[in-house]
Amino acid sequence: MEELPSITVSQREQFLVENDVFGMYSYFDTSDIATQKFMVDIQRDKQLDYLMSGLRQLSPSFSSLDANRPWLCYWILHSIALLGETVDDELENNTIDFLGRCQGPDGGYGGGPGQLPHLATSYAAVNTLVTLGGDKAFSSINREQMACFLRRMKDTNGGFRMHNMGEIDVRACYTAISIASILNIVDDELTRGLGDYILSCQTYEGGIGGEPSSEAHGGYTYCGLATMILINEVDRLNLDSLMNWVVHRQGVEMGFQGRTNKLVDGCYTFWQAAPCVLLQRFFSSQDLVPHGSSHMSQRTDVDHEEHAHDEHDPDDSDEDDSDEDSDEDSGNGHQVDHTSTYINRRIQPVFDSLGLQRYVLLCSKVDDGGFRDKLRKPRDFYHTCYCLSGLSVAQHAWSKDEDTPPLTRDILGGYANHLEPVHLLHNVVMDQYNEAIEFFHRAA
Repeated sequence: MEELPSITVSQREQFLVENDVFGMYSYFDTSDIATQKFMVDIQRDKQLDYLMSGLRQLSPSFSSLDANRPWLCYWILHSIALLGETVDDELENNTIDFLGRCQGPDGGYGGGPGQLPHLATSYAAVNTLVTLGGDKAFSSINREQMACFLRRMKDTNGGFRMHNMGEIDVRACYTAISIASILNIVDDELTRGLGDYILSCQTYEGGIGGEPSSEAHGGYTYCGLATMILINEVDRLNLDSLMNWVVHRQGVEMGFQGRTNKLVDGCYTFWQAAPCVLLQRFFSSQDLVPHGSSHMSQRTDVDHEEHAHDEHDPDDSDEDDSDEDSDEDSGNGHQVDHTSTYINRRIQPVFDSLGLQRYVLLCSKVDDGGFRDKLRKPRDFYHTCYCLSGLSVAQHAWSKDEDTPPLTRDILGGYANHLEPVHLLHNVVMDQYNEAIEFFHRAA
């Protein structure tokens, strides 16, 4: 008798995750409206309590992240900004002072005071200061020394090193160019050969790996694509292949995985959804149609409205949409006329935006505040930051540009869950980005 093939560890883990996720979806779908409304509510107060407590005091268990302290500042403060909130003057001044002590005398920011300057923590520090906003935060960045630091990290192969004698990879390229772009210090020396290096990291699958010959990965794909857009060389990539790879990372759970045949993870809500929107907006701006993807959404606005009801959005009802001329939430001051001008500012997402929000709010959100990788996992500030960032991307995915507000039906749970829009190339809230760009252009 032929022996049945045994199940692999990867298959077993996938089955367990699917069982958890579909069990949660089944519970939600069979619950009453009040329970559904509670389950998809973002719980702003609890999110803010969790974030503010982490900003003020961390437990000894965080000692392993001693070299990542600017990242903790960024993850927490960016999450607060996404929720539309700010911190008090004392916390703001303390953060600026702390990051000032992380800034090296020869440029760049280390993971803590006196630590080696590193591109990753420099990116986190700059994004934190941009998020805080204001002349004091912006002026604390030594632009001239930062430019010198970035040049020192530049390698002859076109890429960047993460730190002195450190590894060369796509993440280093992105953090360097993101910093330089915001601070208005991009020059030919920084961009020379960079496009060639990124291009060498695009794999046969279509995604981008961390370095040449590495496996395509969601985080590196975001970094590589964003870098190529920032240096105006994005058309050199095989964009159809890239689009095909990234949209297929959204699985049956409706969340995104980071690599082929890997488990869903809440953090890829941003790392994979942002490239989807970047690509769809690029194709739209060029009047191009993506090829090679059988997974792309073909929904119209009418289909999308029906799908929103299918998601059992407790804040949606037939009465809410009886007026076809407007979509509004009077309590939040949002009203959008369905004129031809507005319709032309909408675009069909290439991924299931409501499905992604469903995964984040039902499987990644923690009732006491914070977000996690998946069910049965603990919350942390990293996943909170990127789940919220990706949730914002998903809410605004039907918008053709950053200036077009989403409709109520674009947001699972309605406008009570609305998050601030992010700049897709830097992952900072748009208002803070615009303030920073204006300041650093004046400083040039």
